[in-house]
Formats: sequence, structure tokens, C-alpha cells
Amino acid sequence: MANTTGPHGLPGAPESHWMATSPATDHPPLAPDADTDVDVAVIGGGIAGLSTAWELARAGRSVAVLEADRIAAGVTGFTTAKVTALHTLVYARLRRTRGPEGARLYARSQQEAVERVREVADLLGADCELENRPAFTYVTDPAGRAELRAEADAAAQAGLPASYVRETGLPFPVAGAVRVEDQAQFHPRKYLLALARDLVARGGVVHERSRVTGLHEGTPCRVTVENGGVVTARDVVVATHYPVFDRALLFTRLSPRRELVVAGPVAADRDPGGMYITEEDGTRSVRSAPLADGRRLLIVTGEHFAPGTADVAERFGRLAGWAREHFPGLEITRHWATQDNDSTDTVPLVGPFHPAARHTWVATGFGGWGMSGGVMAGRLLTELVEGRTPPWAELYDPRRLGSTLREAPAFLRHQAAVARHFVGDRLRPTHVDSVADVAPGTGAVVRIGGRHCAVHRDEDGVAHAVSARCTHLGCLVAFNAAERAWECPCHGSRFGTDGTVLQGPAVRPLEPRTTGEGGA
Repeated sequence: MANTTGPHGLPGAPESHWMATSPATDHPPLAPDADTDVDVAVIGGGIAGLSTAWELARAGRSVAVLEADRIAAGVTGFTTAKVTALHTLVYARLRRTRGPEGARLYARSQQEAVERVREVADLLGADCELENRPAFTYVTDPAGRAELRAEADAAAQAGLPASYVRETGLPFPVAGAVRVEDQAQFHPRKYLLALARDLVARGGVVHERSRVTGLHEGTPCRVTVENGGVVTARDVVVATHYPVFDRALLFTRLSPRRELVVAGPVAADRDPGGMYITEEDGTRSVRSAPLADGRRLLIVTGEHFAPGTADVAERFGRLAGWAREHFPGLEITRHWATQDNDSTDTVPLVGPFHPAARHTWVATGFGGWGMSGGVMAGRLLTELVEGRTPPWAELYDPRRLGSTLREAPAFLRHQAAVARHFVGDRLRPTHVDSVADVAPGTGAVVRIGGRHCAVHRDEDGVAHAVSARCTHLGCLVAFNAAERAWECPCHGSRFGTDGTVLQGPAVRPLEPRTTGEGGA
């Protein structure tokens, strides 16, 4: 069967299924002269931010959501959208590092988030394609069976309806799998747009194209938007995926990673009937979604890597090849990519922003499981703002001290990787010798006038240059040719070819530079 090909020979059209099959939003930006006063300001309009804002509004709080671009259009608009408490192999690890009670609290909080999605979708009448599905973590190598048996045992001990099985709905044999019943999958944007509509109906406000650049913690707090607008609030929630403020030093405990997605239609009788993931082959994740013509959209995710460190086109090809091999006849019609952050001890960071925080809160580090994690964060942060402490608050608390030794190996690996980029990238003489070496449609770091410049040459042959220093903490960016973006390998900030911020933690664009070619 023929497969459509997009730019750079990539499989299918470069668009997220969720973005392409849901309406655009158009909430007004915060006015430059605004000085809005609310109970809670929520920075970030993804699933964690909107879930938190909605839960707070439902509790009677006045809320303002500030989103740098469009709500539910960042990481949430490009996710795989599994709503599950089975997070690959987390429970055996948690049982070792946090004890059986820690694993139980994690399972309970995540499974309650799955149930919360069902409750909210029903309450709002959200047509979000919510489907109940079992979740599986599987291996094809028999050597991995013992680890899966241990995970099934730990997940069951933690309270999940988990079992070890040898058969799945996948069209290829597996050596073994952990199966957890009563999980779900949905259309994330349709769910969140329903949430946003109800939030506004309850008196909340949503401001898009309102990038936050300043936060003054006090009584009250003051949040400043790049155009000068101000929101005054008793409490502030930072839910920007990767925190855009460094005062908590959470960047030392978060590792960004990107994952690629390919998708294509299959007949309904070829639906694998569940949500699947394996850590083999650089991670492979499979699920399906309903299509209007009665077929199913098969969604395959994998090839995780640190931003700015991979040949993305090659990895797309590898993922597409795997999908076609394991699902013969699959025509890939779309591809996209997503990004997430792993905490160094595998548990999300949700709670007070830093040790001295009294009215500032954070939600980050969901490790690829942001759907259940974001809903969990919304409920947890609402309880904390309301002065109540859920039993799992300590588990997720960003100030946790007991995890220091547990985090040490991952922390040191992350810091070593950052140091390699921060220092090593500067020691290299240059990435290419001159601007003339940058071919049309590509980009590279070039030293111009003694400064590192990020140079992209468009398809018409015109070179455009910006500073190669990430405006977050100064690492040098690298070019992602497949997605036409500059990416920071240290903390995951992403920029357009013109230097505009696509993804934080950076909040300022890359500064423009001249190339010496006709004044460009």
C-alpha cells in the first residue's frame, strides 16, 4: 500500500490528529494596561493548568489562565492521550524506593485521576471520544519476563487490577505483559476545550497569546505578561510543562525528552483493543482512536531522545518502519512529535514551588504520563490551595528531601549531560565552517564575528541568523531539520527559525544576528 510523504521525506502530513480534528480557540490576550485581580492565576493552558483552573473554579475561586500561545495546543495537543495508571514499570521501582505505601499512594492517586476524567466528561457532556481500554506493558524478549512478573505483582499489591498475561490484542507475539483493567483513552483537546468552556461559564477567564515573563511572590503575588499586563492573585500555579522560573532550581531535577508519533487508519477489526507500551527498541507505544468513517486511527509513538541531539528524520523513518513491519499494510497519513520531562526520581513534582513558597505552586515532571498526572495535579493543587492535604501530597512534594539518595544517580547523569553540552559545544571550533556551508532547508551553528550564531537557510536560499545561545541558561542550540526548529539540548527550550519561543523554559526569543550575506 502506498504511503504519503511529507516534507523531508517524512511519513504522512506533519500535523497532530488531535489538533487537526478539533476547533481552534480564540481567547483574548491580557490587555497591556490590564491589572486583573483574581484568587488564583494559573500559568499554562495544558491539561495540568486547565484541570487545576477548573477544579479551583468549581471550588468557588476566581481564576485566570495565562497561556503563551493557544490552550491545549502545546504538549497536550501532541500527546498520545492515554489515561492510565500503568506507567510502564513504575510500581516495582516505587516499591523499592518508596516502600509499598508509596507505591499504593501513587496507584491510588493516578487511578482516581482516570476516574475523574470519566466523571468530568460525563458531567460536562464532553464529546471527547472517551473509551475504556485495558493498558499493557509488554516485552517480546523472554529475558524480560521476570521484570514484568515483578511489575504485575507490585502493581496489584499497590491496588491496581493488574495481572501478568502472555496474550494481547497485538498482531504479533509477545513474551509477556502486565495488563491493567479499567483504564481509558480519549481526545485530549475535545476534553480540555469542554473544560475551558465550563471554566469560563463559572466566571473564570482565559487569556491566550499572553506569555508570562515575571512573577513577584508576595501577599498578594503579581504575574507580569510580556506586553506589560499584570494579574494580581493570592495564589499562583506554574503549570508550563517545564517551569519558566528558575528560583526553585527544578531544572536540575528535570530531563527533557522528545518522542515521535506516526499514525494511519486501519480497519476496525484490526484495532488491537488496548493501550500498549514497551521499553524495547527505544520505546514503542500503540493505541487507536475512532475515525468518522468507522475505521480506527492507529497511533504509534517512540524513539525518545533529548532535544537537539538526534537526526529526527532518520528516527521518524525508523519508527515508521517499525509500524509498517508490525502492522502490515499500514498507510501512515500523519506524523508529529511531543515533548515531556522526566524527574530524576521518576515521580512528578507537584506542590509548593520551593521551600519558602507560601502561595506559589508547581506541576511538572510527568515523565510521559501527563494525562493522568495532569488531572491528578489539578485535584492535588486545588486541595493544597484550599488548605487541605491529601494523603499523597508528600509523595509528590517538590521539596521532598528523602529522595536525595534515590535521585543521585539520575541527577548526576543529567547534570553530566548538561555540562557536556554547556562546555563541550563551546569548545568545538564551529558546527560548520561558514554561512556559505549552510544548504537550503537546513540550519547550523556558525561562528560569525566571534559569536556563535544559529543560521537557517530557507528554501529560497536566503540565510537567517539568530543568537545560538538559549535565552534560558545559555546553552547552544542545535537545529532540528525535520521540524524546522532550534532546540536546546540542556533543558528543552525550542525556538522557531526566526528565534521566537516555541517551548519553554525560555521566555525570551533568540536575538537576531546578521549573516553578512546581503544584510540578512
